[in-house]
Amino acid sequence: MNRLKGSVAIVTGAGRGIGRAISRSLSAEGAVVVLAARSKNEIDAVAAECSAQGPDALAVQTDLTRPGDIRNLIETAVKTFGKVDILVNNAGIGFFKPVVDLSVEEFDAMWNVNMRGAFLAIKQVIPLMEQSGGGSIVNIGSLAGKNSVKNGAGYAATKWALRGFASSLMLEVREKNVRIVTIFPGSVDTTFSKSNRSGRAITTPEDVAAAVIFAATVPSRSMVSEIDVRPTIP
Repeated sequence: MNRLKGSVAIVTGAGRGIGRAISRSLSAEGAVVVLAARSKNEIDAVAAECSAQGPDALAVQTDLTRPGDIRNLIETAVKTFGKVDILVNNAGIGFFKPVVDLSVEEFDAMWNVNMRGAFLAIKQVIPLMEQSGGGSIVNIGSLAGKNSVKNGAGYAATKWALRGFASSLMLEVREKNVRIVTIFPGSVDTTFSKSNRSGRAITTPEDVAAAVIFAATVPSRSMVSEIDVRPTIP
C-alpha cells in the first residue's frame, strides 16, 4: 500500500521469526529496510526477499553486544540512505530456568541484548530523528514484561526494564515528534516460543508485524504507546 514510501527503517534481529516478518511488512509498505543480525546469511536472504517486493534492502551484520557494531549500523544506514525514520528494536534472547540455575553469563547476555542493545541504538537515532523532524521507535517487548513468569525471572527482568525505559523516554521526546511504541507479544509461533503451539492456536510473526505497521502509520497527531498482542485462544 506504500504508506511508508520514502521512509528508511532499521530492524534488529531481522534474520528470522518476528524480525523477518517485520522487515517484509515494512518493505511491502514501501520503506527501505536496513536489516541487522549476527547471521549475515540470514539477513542477506531476508534482504533479497524485501528487495523482490519493494525498495532495495540492505543487510548489515551486527552484534548488539558490541557498541561499535551498533554505531556502524546506524552510520551505514545514514551514509547509504541519508536518514533513519523508523527503528525497530526486535532482537532478543532468553534463557528460561530457575534463578539458582541461571548463570551470570546468561543473565548478562540477556541484559546486553534485550535492554542495553536497544538503549545504545535508541541513543544514537534520537538526535537524527529530531533533526529530520521526527520518527518512530518501536520496541518489541514481551508480555513477560508485564506478567510474572515461572523460570523466566532473568528474561522478564529485562523486558520489565525495557517497558519502564520506553515509557519514560516517550515523555522526553514526544514534543520532538519522535514516537516511542512498545509492542508486547505473548506466545508467538517462532522457534523462540516454548508453547509448542502452532496454527490457529497461536499468534504469528505476521500478526506482530501488523502491529508495527499500525504503530508507524497512525496519524502524526496521535501516538500509540503500548500494544499487547496475544493469542485469541488462551
